[in-house]
Amino acid sequence: MRTKVTLVLIFLNVALFFVIFHFERAWRTDSVAREVRRRVLGAETTDIRSLEVKSNTPGSSFAVQRKGGEWFLTKPVEWRANTNAVARILSDLEFMEHFTSFDVAAVVKNGQSLADYGLAPPKITVTFNSGGVDTNGTGSTATTIGIGEMTKVGQRLYVLSPDGKRIHVVGREIAESLAMPIEQLRADTVLTIPVYEARALNIQDAPPAGVHVVLQNDGSRWSFETPIPARADKDSVELAINGLDGLRVKSFVPANALVQGDARLRLTIEGNNRYETLFIGTEVTGVVKGKVAANAHEYYAQIEDSNKASGRSGWFTLDVPDVLMTTLRNAQQTLRDRHVLDFDASLVSVVTLKAPNQPLLTLQRLEADTNASASAGENRWQIVASGDATQGPVTMPADTKVVQHFLDNLTVLSARQFKSDAPQASDLDNWGFNRPERTIVINQQLSATGANKGQAVNSQIVLEVGRSTDRNDPFVYAHLANALSVYAIDPDIIRDADVNVNSWRSRLLSSLPNAAQIVSVEVVDLNDNHSVAKWISNRDNQPTSGPIDPKLEALRSLQKQLRNLKASRFIQGTFASTAKTEMGDKPWRYRIDEQVALPGGSGKIEMSTHTLWVAERTGGTEQIAGSTELGVEFSIEQSFIDALWTLTYGSLDPGVPRIKN
Repeated sequence: MRTKVTLVLIFLNVALFFVIFHFERAWRTDSVAREVRRRVLGAETTDIRSLEVKSNTPGSSFAVQRKGGEWFLTKPVEWRANTNAVARILSDLEFMEHFTSFDVAAVVKNGQSLADYGLAPPKITVTFNSGGVDTNGTGSTATTIGIGEMTKVGQRLYVLSPDGKRIHVVGREIAESLAMPIEQLRADTVLTIPVYEARALNIQDAPPAGVHVVLQNDGSRWSFETPIPARADKDSVELAINGLDGLRVKSFVPANALVQGDARLRLTIEGNNRYETLFIGTEVTGVVKGKVAANAHEYYAQIEDSNKASGRSGWFTLDVPDVLMTTLRNAQQTLRDRHVLDFDASLVSVVTLKAPNQPLLTLQRLEADTNASASAGENRWQIVASGDATQGPVTMPADTKVVQHFLDNLTVLSARQFKSDAPQASDLDNWGFNRPERTIVINQQLSATGANKGQAVNSQIVLEVGRSTDRNDPFVYAHLANALSVYAIDPDIIRDADVNVNSWRSRLLSSLPNAAQIVSVEVVDLNDNHSVAKWISNRDNQPTSGPIDPKLEALRSLQKQLRNLKASRFIQGTFASTAKTEMGDKPWRYRIDEQVALPGGSGKIEMSTHTLWVAERTGGTEQIAGSTELGVEFSIEQSFIDALWTLTYGSLDPGVPRIKN
């Protein structure tokens, strides 16, 4: 029994699904058919290439054509069309539906004519071409429809079918979109190649200047091709192109209007297989105040587009910002990269500095120190200084931060003025290049490409810096070897490129290894050779609780700083019996003795004593020290000065004055 019931239910379900599928399919097919039957036009509207509208209303006729994926007005003016406006017209044509329709033959049979419906001739005639050889292989197909009067009831329109055999009654939407003013139908943009597509920018100024500037984009940077090969400022060029893309048509000049003069400025932007040229003419005269944008002037202009076969457009006007106009007219300087040098500081291996009558100084990059105990960044550069005839070159650690700061300054070294791109020999002499104040040679280790890819290639940049014979000249002048251009730059470069070894020496004078232990530190006053203070390890450690002894704390500070002795600045590379201060030679006032224990072989302890000589303090931040062992005189750091002051004069410090009630 249950089996029979199950089989009956299965049969009923199958029958139900069959009925639903059959009628659903029929309903959908009928719905689509009814929708298609209501459409006035068919598949010919899906690929429209050109469209022309002729209207009885003056000024309402126009024609548009699609070129390269864009729509252009061809009548009444040649201009780029408003994409949204054209899309609306095409959509209204494609989806135009009738509320009812009737045969023309029946109209004639009833004693009427097409003229009674405003269709002989039509008030508006729409002709469009669709398809082409690239889509259907047979060329384009022309379709024409006529739009007549409005119906007496319902405010609808009569439309004559393409074959002229049927009249459709449709909504007013198509007439409203076709009656769009030309101002709304045309695009107000002038140039459309965006900055990311731009491959070249050509600027031709009219005589008497007549300068022709050509800039090319190789994908990563912009550069001048004419009038001289030079680097361009990427940001400035892109701002100029964005400024040009931002220009908008203000008004079109009637064809019979007289425009005085020809184009004064010709600007061409080249993109991907297309170009656009803007011709800017004379300034519009008699402009009413307030009708021009702030900080701008109104000019006549024309446009030429690679998508147009007819050459230049008619004249129109636009507002050009004064800043943009100045940039374009002086492009040779305003768009030029002001950086004098082009190099990567991280790839620099050697820097050589030369000055008149001074020893050659070389800064050489060393391999990274992988020793975990080494201070980060220390001894990455070394100084190679010229020694005497018997000693030869002398090497010493350089201060990495000072060298890196110098390289960073060189990478941003900028021209204050582009002095000359074709200097005469007399000009070079006047700017001091016959005897340069500084010659800076930069060597880079680059990676080769092609067959030698991966190998190191040495690249050299030589920069000469001269000082003008005119001592009132606020600038110095830079000139790259094998180049013509001369740049006026700030004179700070001469100070930065100091050939004095002490300007580059590592501020870290000495550093004790981790295994070394400072046993004692003693400060002796040389006036009477008495001990000012003394710290002994394992005896004078700072207590963990109770009051802090200022002198003991100062000795502990000295002990820490002596472990890694640093100079604030160098005075001279030799040690003398007197300290050289800004107030003349001064006798050494204090002696600091440091006793160090260093574990040796077989468990033995090796003892050594290091002595530091210190002069009297000569200023709030200046106190000179010297070392016979290191052979140098230098200014000690502020923390060292403060600790020594506490030990020598701390007892005389009256402290903070008491506040009287």
